[in-house]
Amino acid sequence: RSCPYLDTIRRNMLDFDFEKLCSVSLSHLNVYACLICGKYFQGRGNSTHAYTHSVSESHHVFLNLETRRFYCLPDDYEILDGSLEDITYLLNPTFSTPEILALDSYSKMVRAYNGLTYYPGVVGLNNIKANDYCNVILQMLSHISPLRNYFLDIKKFENLPSVSGDQMMLLVQRFSELIRKLWNPRNFKTHVSPHEFLQAVVLCSKKRFQITEQGDAIEFLSWLVNAIDKALRIKKIPCPRGAVNKTYKSIVSSTLRGKMRMYSRKIMPVNMTDEEKASLADSPEYMTSISDINFFYLTCDLPPPPLYLDEFKENIIPQVSLATLLSKFNGVTEKEYKTHRDSTLRRFELRRLPPYLILYMKRFVKNIFTLEKNPTIVNFPIRSIDFGELLAPEFRAKHRHTTYDLIANIVHDGPPTPGSGTHRIHLVHRGTGKWFELQDLHVSEVLPQMIPLSETLIQVWAVNKSIPNPSFVEPVKVIDEEIGEETKPEVKTDENEECGEIKKEDTIDTVNNKPQN
Repeated sequence: RSCPYLDTIRRNMLDFDFEKLCSVSLSHLNVYACLICGKYFQGRGNSTHAYTHSVSESHHVFLNLETRRFYCLPDDYEILDGSLEDITYLLNPTFSTPEILALDSYSKMVRAYNGLTYYPGVVGLNNIKANDYCNVILQMLSHISPLRNYFLDIKKFENLPSVSGDQMMLLVQRFSELIRKLWNPRNFKTHVSPHEFLQAVVLCSKKRFQITEQGDAIEFLSWLVNAIDKALRIKKIPCPRGAVNKTYKSIVSSTLRGKMRMYSRKIMPVNMTDEEKASLADSPEYMTSISDINFFYLTCDLPPPPLYLDEFKENIIPQVSLATLLSKFNGVTEKEYKTHRDSTLRRFELRRLPPYLILYMKRFVKNIFTLEKNPTIVNFPIRSIDFGELLAPEFRAKHRHTTYDLIANIVHDGPPTPGSGTHRIHLVHRGTGKWFELQDLHVSEVLPQMIPLSETLIQVWAVNKSIPNPSFVEPVKVIDEEIGEETKPEVKTDENEECGEIKKEDTIDTVNNKPQN
């Protein structure tokens, strides 16, 4: 049915990014949006808040935020009109498979309803109060193509059973909504508010991460990646041993998770005599222990800044190359890690590189008195870093591609004191090859040469499949003599992975050897 009040709709007032709560009763049930003033009201019948608003303000067109149907109040009839399709799409953007696959090659700017132009995916996120540490992580994850493509296609996960309860699935659904709004080519404005998603974060993290307080970006990344990964695991058939149901890897694990091996050796106290050291050398406490670790990110230790000033009485800003920091993971370099009890020598050996590798530069060090920030500048190229040089020859031969390109770079500006620093992010738009700097609502183009000059905090490197690994060896094909067909060789995995259990070291901190919750 047509409606004579459609010309009263004001699209510039519409904003569906905030939590769907009635502005009067604060109820989230049966909420309608007034398409004239943009406010939310509950109900549609007589004496409801929406009905009262339509009579008192002469606002007649309403949208049900759950069913996405339009109604005229107080006459209470449904409106069917094709001109309202853009409002429905704004509330719930959807993408077809061809549209998703074409995102990385799309090079044209689109025009929002307010007249401004933007690239889909390169839009600002509203800083409600002090959530810029969340904004940069969300922008970073939205540009990891497999994750983005997965969450843009709502059919892939909306009906999945969850092993962690409905609360975590709420986080997944809100994350999908935010990703779809960031990549919406038909937005009414050139920015998006993460308010609804952050409300789910506060709920699911039990107020560990707040909108009103500055937080640690790497802690938020670790928690969010683990929470989404846990929520997306699908229960399948039981294991042959019948212990637990088999849990397949989620899109998060297959995209971001790598493997390494850690060798640890406890250091003997210096006050021991040679005889005591010789007697303890073969004891289990001081023998080298080996543990396999699954990781979502690698922690790079920055060298300490110099204590003295230069000849001009100014602070020296130290510089270090990324290759020097990555030598920690070459399987040869040992480093001492001290605790209040003892000291341990550790070395790390990478065994499998993920398609998207996240690096964390450990800038913040907490001593007895305060939190200090390391100002060291990390020098790195933007393209074509061969991470295969960190792998042992037998593991490098298993990787078809080992060359990576930078796609995201998170920067922390300001002192480390709580509430005083800010975060910004550099992103590459793959369709055009241009780099952009995003800080909350501000989006500006930046030269690639300027990116290494900032105090980088977190980086994302994407594998470049156009450059093959010369050391790659094709797996040997096994011919089944009984059926005469080629079969893939059986790959032996960890017992825990066969049973679907995620090992405790899945999200271990490679510096402190502590699992991230």
